[in-house]
Amino acid sequence: MDQGQEDLDRIFREESGRILATLIRLLGSFDLAEEAMQEAFTVALERWPVQGMPANPRAWLISTAHHKAVDLLRRSARLDSNRDELLKIAELEQQLADADENMRRHGLTSDDRGNNDRGRNARDSDDPFGDDRLRLIFTCCHPALAREAQVALTLRTLCGLTTDEIARGFLVPLPTMAQRLVRAKQKIRDAHIPYQVPPEHDLDERLDSVLLVVYLVFNEGYSATSGDTAIRHELCAEAIRLGRILCMLLPRQTEARALLALMLLHDSRRNARVGQNGEPILLEEQNRDLWNQDQIREGLTLVESALKDAAAGPYALQAAIAAIHTRAQRAEETDWRQIVALYELLLRLQPSPVVELNLAAAVAMAEGPATGLSLLDRLEVNADLRDYYLLPAARADLLRRLARWPEAAASYRRALALAGNDAARNFLVRRLAEMESKA
Repeated sequence: MDQGQEDLDRIFREESGRILATLIRLLGSFDLAEEAMQEAFTVALERWPVQGMPANPRAWLISTAHHKAVDLLRRSARLDSNRDELLKIAELEQQLADADENMRRHGLTSDDRGNNDRGRNARDSDDPFGDDRLRLIFTCCHPALAREAQVALTLRTLCGLTTDEIARGFLVPLPTMAQRLVRAKQKIRDAHIPYQVPPEHDLDERLDSVLLVVYLVFNEGYSATSGDTAIRHELCAEAIRLGRILCMLLPRQTEARALLALMLLHDSRRNARVGQNGEPILLEEQNRDLWNQDQIREGLTLVESALKDAAAGPYALQAAIAAIHTRAQRAEETDWRQIVALYELLLRLQPSPVVELNLAAAVAMAEGPATGLSLLDRLEVNADLRDYYLLPAARADLLRRLARWPEAAASYRRALALAGNDAARNFLVRRLAEMESKA
């Protein structure tokens, strides 16, 4: 892959969510915004290798996509012209002219509003409502949409996750997720759901969905379901940034604080989680000197504040578990019995097969692999985990600890068949080879 293609791929990963959020606000249509953005990236692929990358790639892509959207509407209108379409085109053309003039007036083609965080204007730091991505989250989390649709649509549009990645995250078939996304966009269009942060008295009813969106964005970055890297740093950073904005927006919401704490504590281990070969390193094998102490201190302060100010919610319990890990100087000093107790509380508060899986893994560390394995065996019949590679991977690890090599190898093969991330697959391949050499 040449440098121009690599640069464009990087910009797509890092900026597509921002670009699409702005285009949806400008164009008022999810589908038109997505199509226009794709055309803008196609133009960039043709021009940038010849003309060079513009000083502000994001501003250039937004402007180009805006022009492409008007062209798309003009072509459509010639085929099926009606008054509403013509008015929409005229409105967009005027909007486009105003936007171009605004960009020239404020110098948005310079590096001041590019990838340099130093150049953000005051609105980004002082006014959380001024961020198109936050508006997009609250739009997608409108109560008129089903919870699953809210989260899926935001992940697709804001974070650029593929439909397949989202389906894996929700443990549902790909066609089911594709239909869910189509229906969600149709609902927003037909119900004329506004693209805005709701007034304060309506914030609470959407907060659970918004927090879940941020949490799943972070999870996809923290443990990527596909691709060639174990961690997608840009998604982790984006989720943490949005978490900070939510804490500013809702300072009395303890679960927003707890979620930010959870993300910071997990992200603090980033530099220790992947080896030089790109493979993931298990928590017990990580070099804890590489953990980010600034993030740990901030995360511990936030989780202590959240637990003190209100009854523990799901994010506070998970943050408390993460805090126990970060407080342990060595892996063998981890208080696994306290972690088991917290997972049991979490399971009662928020029952899910993934929490059961995590509880079984914690029990294995507290009481021994045989006890944990018996809990995992009960999860084998759970249909929600049928395609979740971490279940056979966890089972394989416990069988390995019990020196049951042939059974461990069989479970590693099953996990390998389900894993979609290349780094995770490489790790499983290595473990499988170890088991086969001992069987």
